[in-house]
Amino acid sequence: MASSPGPQLSVVIPVGPGDAAWRELLGQLGPQLQAETEVLVAATTPEPPEFTALRPAVVPPAQWRWLVGPPGRARQHNHGASAAGGAFLWFLHADSRLPPNALAVLGQRLSFDSAALWYFDLRFLPDGPRLMWLNALGARVRSRLLGLPFGDQGLALSRRVFEGLGGFREDLPYGEDHLLVWAARRAGVRLRPVGCALYTSARKYQQRGWLGTTLTHIRLTWRQALPEGLAWFRRQ
Repeated sequence: MASSPGPQLSVVIPVGPGDAAWRELLGQLGPQLQAETEVLVAATTPEPPEFTALRPAVVPPAQWRWLVGPPGRARQHNHGASAAGGAFLWFLHADSRLPPNALAVLGQRLSFDSAALWYFDLRFLPDGPRLMWLNALGARVRSRLLGLPFGDQGLALSRRVFEGLGGFREDLPYGEDHLLVWAARRAGVRLRPVGCALYTSARKYQQRGWLGTTLTHIRLTWRQALPEGLAWFRRQ
């Protein structure tokens, strides 16, 4: 009997200590999975009993894995990618929430242009300040007009492209997703919107204050973007 083909898409989800947001995400992701899809939770602590209980029956247990490795989102992303068997990688944050057609639409886009870096439009859950619609608008302008999608927009690309970019930088205190996008731009990789929304929590804006949190994100973004942008323009 011929062996079945390996997974075509590997979903990599970093999970930090004490983080429980992954449970709801996996509950949404499970019904959308195809047989050629695998899920890898890149964690820093041993596999909890709840993870086994969430394994969907349609996916063989070997394709629903909990990985333990060093802390740090970049390291966890890279650890998951190195263990993945798929030709394509989809990096999801644990607090992301999916529409019912997210995986199907992403699969169509990856088939249409396998050499691009794909990203979702960012939306916020109704658990934060009322002004979060401005942040969603800002994310749309930043990604679609400026070509700077972030990791909370579910970056997806082929393994070949990801490895060619060198993966996520592990020597940074923040913004490893931002600099992966800049590396893609320097390499001439197309940045394409999936045309589907991905939702994320706005609780930190509620807890830390909308204005201060928004301004902090803008300041940190431009601290990285300015030197990268100047270097990119000099090469044009």
